[in-house]
Amino acid sequence: MLAIWQWSMILYGLQQAKGQLKIIREAKPIEEVLADPNFPDSLKQKLRLAQDARVYAMEKLNLSFSENYTTLFDQHGEVLLWNLSACEPYALEAHTWYYPFLGSMPYKGFFDLEKAKAERESLEAEGFDTRIRPVGGWSTLGILKDPILSNMLERSEGALAEVIIHELTHATVFVKNEIAFNENLASFIGERGAELFLKEKYGDSSKVLTEYLQSEADSKRLTQYVLTGAQELDTLYTSIKDQPDSIKQLLKNEKIDKIISNLDTVSFYNTNYYQLFSKAKPNNAYFMSFKRYHAQEDTLNSIYRKHNYDLKSMIEEMKSLYGK
Repeated sequence: MLAIWQWSMILYGLQQAKGQLKIIREAKPIEEVLADPNFPDSLKQKLRLAQDARVYAMEKLNLSFSENYTTLFDQHGEVLLWNLSACEPYALEAHTWYYPFLGSMPYKGFFDLEKAKAERESLEAEGFDTRIRPVGGWSTLGILKDPILSNMLERSEGALAEVIIHELTHATVFVKNEIAFNENLASFIGERGAELFLKEKYGDSSKVLTEYLQSEADSKRLTQYVLTGAQELDTLYTSIKDQPDSIKQLLKNEKIDKIISNLDTVSFYNTNYYQLFSKAKPNNAYFMSFKRYHAQEDTLNSIYRKHNYDLKSMIEEMKSLYGK
């Protein structure tokens, strides 16, 4: 009876396990890839950088030791995993799914895009705002041996180091039913850790570090802009909660259109940011994703200051409180 009741989740779990195990089974040891004369030298340099970032995270930042990111899976330029999230249409309240052992989470991963689209259609029929986005990296929380994905190597040096440290943080600290805290913490440690790693590897005045810091500055400006927009939407939804849905939708559209049109008031190093909303209009699920990854940065900065800006010390506290 339990199996019948949970059949859809069991089937989903089997599908995800099949996709994950295929990746792990077909991943090759980094040493083997580096010895392959047909593998491009430029990507070998990125692989070595990823290995250096991994060692730095474990030895200098005290993230938990594991065999993660010691193998490479070649995805041949294709997206492997898609992330589906959903949100109430007139409130910044995420729809959640419950997973055994992990608890409630505000997104669902799919190795099959068509299955993600089918579930999106079902959620939209119920009235939810939805978002599907490709996933460039993920962590199995230390349960499996996570590989480097070949598309990760297309990132800049700083962005590659950041994603490695971000995912290793998930394998070190994970709080059940607190996905926003988990993602905010991993983002915070990933960004600060990447900056420290690049300083040690390339120097304080290096081009690699400067480019990463400029990219981070752009990312933070966008994040702050979107979070401010999310706060404006939240205020709007509270003020119109007793209005009919037709009025709510009209006012919601007006507010989001204003957020889009005012993006040009933000100064970015990379002007491509101004085209961010040219292909798709953001909805509540989009705004919630920024809250999920960055809304707690002020709190985490306070903890960082308490540790005199010593990231290793901060991580040690997080491990003692919430370590896996």
